[in-house]
Amino acid sequence: MTQQLPQVPPTHAELTGVRNFRDVGGLPTTDGRRVRFGRLYRSGHLAHATEQDRAFLDGLGLHTVFDFRNAADHKLDGYDVELTGVRNVSIPLSDPADGAEFWRLVRDGNIEQLCSILANGKGVERMVASYRSIIRDRTGEHSRVLHALAEDSVPALMHCAAGKDRAGLSIAVSLLAVGVEREAIEADYLLSNDAHRRYKVKRSDTSATGMSDEVMELLDPLFGARPEYLAAAFDTIAETWDTTERYLTEGLGLSPRTRERLRERLTEEA
Repeated sequence: MTQQLPQVPPTHAELTGVRNFRDVGGLPTTDGRRVRFGRLYRSGHLAHATEQDRAFLDGLGLHTVFDFRNAADHKLDGYDVELTGVRNVSIPLSDPADGAEFWRLVRDGNIEQLCSILANGKGVERMVASYRSIIRDRTGEHSRVLHALAEDSVPALMHCAAGKDRAGLSIAVSLLAVGVEREAIEADYLLSNDAHRRYKVKRSDTSATGMSDEVMELLDPLFGARPEYLAAAFDTIAETWDTTERYLTEGLGLSPRTRERLRERLTEEA
């Protein structure tokens, strides 16, 4: 059964130069609470934020912006615009050298080259492997984020380039830590597929051939949010730590006190 998302306040806005922005407030937890509105936001990068976007973001009273992009992302899209009184924390969740040739072909390759790296399920396989790796190998980074949220970093905005994968997993981990139901996490994650939210594909060949339906179909696994990607992350938690509780306590080093502070800062009675 598909989880229905709650009605949300005006902060669920569509910004001009920032893709995939939303407040994750309202999501239900397994103990009958819900995530507070105005505490945790997610989006794509802020490098192309307009003056109006920046004024809106300034009005949220953000304490911290977590940027999960790497140096290659910054070179491609630029650095975030500055927001008034906001602490910017860079925590790369991927190595720019990892898959550099792959992403060069995504941007510059012709149809034959794209088929060689993406056809016959290869694109999906790559994304599944990436989600598994981020959960398994980036426990230190996720632990840092959660401890910061528990201490003094809310309201917070988390973003990567598209706001779908690295930010999506960081949001998912944060929501797991305060007991949000998995169906609700998935429902929020899949909102990244909305046409106005999706990352704008950058290709050196912007002709009809370079941006053809066939090319877009090949690229879709990389730029779409799919349930099997998030499921792979959850499966990795189960396979590596057996339970979510062990993942949070042993994998991420969250003490009962830290968990309680996260709940206090991010959730409220429904």
